[in-house]
Amino acid sequence: MNLAQIESEILSLPEEDRAKLAQKLLLSLEEPTNEEFDRIWGEESARRIAEFDAGHVQAISGEVVAARARALLK
Repeated sequence: MNLAQIESEILSLPEEDRAKLAQKLLLSLEEPTNEEFDRIWGEESARRIAEFDAGHVQAISGEVVAARARALLK
């Protein structure tokens, strides 16, 4: 079986199964060093702040996020 066949089969799976597989695949990759982790999240933080400052995204309160998370778990 080649990569294209595997990809086709994976994409035909239900969303929940694809998400579980994606998580396993990501966890199977080499973990970044602390320095790499700090750099990656620093870059991501800067990107998110820039998007917020530019008005491309809106803040959502912690209460709203928690309520939505609870609703998804029901």
